[in-house]
Amino acid sequence: MLSLCRCDEDHQGLVEQGFTLVELLIVIVILGILAGIVVFAVGNLTSGAKTSACSAEKTTISTALEAYKAQNGAYPASMAVLTTGTGALLKTTPQDYTIDGNGNISALSGTGLNPNGCS
Repeated sequence: MLSLCRCDEDHQGLVEQGFTLVELLIVIVILGILAGIVVFAVGNLTSGAKTSACSAEKTTISTALEAYKAQNGAYPASMAVLTTGTGALLKTTPQDYTIDGNGNISALSGTGLNPNGCS
């Protein structure tokens, strides 16, 4: 009998504490807004990185073209000359650019030909 009375008395003076539904919804909305800001910030960094990568690739090709011309007296007729043989100046064939026999570098155009979107 004593334990029943004591149990009822403990709960009578206790005020329930916790978060209301409105407070939880406000927190969820704020977290959603912050997540949206982060997604847009990361998206802008990605496009900047692609632009920098394209610029670096074009500069590397230009340097290889000039080195080839210094060694052989003329520009190569194709990109394959720069990437094959014992005197290869490039480790891999660039995916976004092509060259002509006059040393001009141009971006590949067409569906699937320019994977990084370089220009």
